[in-house]
Amino acid sequence: MDQEYDVIVLGTGLKECILSGMLSASGKKVLHMDRNNYYGGDSASITPLEKLYEKFMGSQAKPLLTMGRGRDWNVDLIPKFLMADGSLVKLLIHTGVTRYLEFKSIEGSYVYKGGKVYKVPADKMEALSSSLMGMFEKRRFGKFLSWVENFDSANTQTWQGLDPHKNSMKQVYEKFGLDENTADFTGHALALYRDDKYKNEPFGATIERIRLYRNSLARHQKSPYLYPLYGLGELPQAFARLSAVYGGTFMLNKPVDGFVVENSKVVGVRCGDEVVRCKQVFCDPSYATDRVKKVGQVIRAICLLNHPIPNTNDAQSCQIIIPQRQVNRQSDIYISCVASANMVSPKGWYIAMVSTTVETHNPEAEILPGLQLLGPITERFTRVSDVYEPVELGNESQLFISKSYDATTHFETTCQDVVDIFQRASQQEFDFSKITHLTLEDNQ
Repeated sequence: MDQEYDVIVLGTGLKECILSGMLSASGKKVLHMDRNNYYGGDSASITPLEKLYEKFMGSQAKPLLTMGRGRDWNVDLIPKFLMADGSLVKLLIHTGVTRYLEFKSIEGSYVYKGGKVYKVPADKMEALSSSLMGMFEKRRFGKFLSWVENFDSANTQTWQGLDPHKNSMKQVYEKFGLDENTADFTGHALALYRDDKYKNEPFGATIERIRLYRNSLARHQKSPYLYPLYGLGELPQAFARLSAVYGGTFMLNKPVDGFVVENSKVVGVRCGDEVVRCKQVFCDPSYATDRVKKVGQVIRAICLLNHPIPNTNDAQSCQIIIPQRQVNRQSDIYISCVASANMVSPKGWYIAMVSTTVETHNPEAEILPGLQLLGPITERFTRVSDVYEPVELGNESQLFISKSYDATTHFETTCQDVVDIFQRASQQEFDFSKITHLTLEDNQ
């Protein structure tokens, strides 16, 4: 390891692997290291099942015999789906990583209201047949969706008196006469906001988020979400393969002891007695604990079920969002479910995950509304994780640190962070508009 690299990447989480792939593909000489002996970091999929029990319960814990072969399980540590027309899919297409992956659409998207689970209506036809709203509210919501469809920020004729730069989303809801429950599922299940702060901000961004949901839904009909066969751990491994194709060097099971700093700039990393020099370092927060700040916590409960989630039409896979106002919280609760159709469990078994941002000193009580929707739970593994953000942008130090994964069950915030880091490090804008006309199917 006495040679110098353009870039050293520490950690094989999804963000770090995407950056490694993008940097290698753009001609950089990359060394990628991880202290673990497996790919994925926090975004890994654990297999076999025995390893999951060992991780959460100790070496003596063992799965039930009825749970089938351990190697048939691939259990994600964090719950995430891909928006079919979203940023991660565009990154997959842009980098050509789709050749290493296969996807299946998630069967249903649901929202919680008044103690019940309802399918999310995303167009006028679904809105008219939905029991989520009364008859008059359905008509008002239909008019709102028509307005969203025709809205063009460059054409004031389509604004209907609402200015996307001045008027808030709250004012939009008021103009169309939509009640608080409709605002709940629009803002949280369609626009995928985590809290209600968006209501007081200019509405332009919310319109774009609703369109992303609808465009993603149009690709696959059942829901706007996609999921890789064999689990999320396939994603970082696919980007690692891309990096290797372009000459990236990988080292697993390689502890890193610190950075080499000269004139306030990181110029290498120390591994025992060895020093590897480079021009830039990219890492997850765990490799730079003195350069990050804790901004919160996320609780995630992995639940193994021997039945589909009730009230989801026996879906093999689905997402349920519990808007914060429905359960008197500041942030939403997310539920995701995948099963044997996604190649992550034996037939008849389901993996559901409940997650939310921690708000109290009793995180387990905070996810109770989500756990109660699952029916009988055979086994539960619960973890509270600290959420970190870097305290510096990296422009001076050339050390670029990713943020921890949030509680959401989609990858949009993950991709925002990756693109932001890439742009800061390369001093170049990343142009998604070049790849909007492609789909995963075009690339496979």
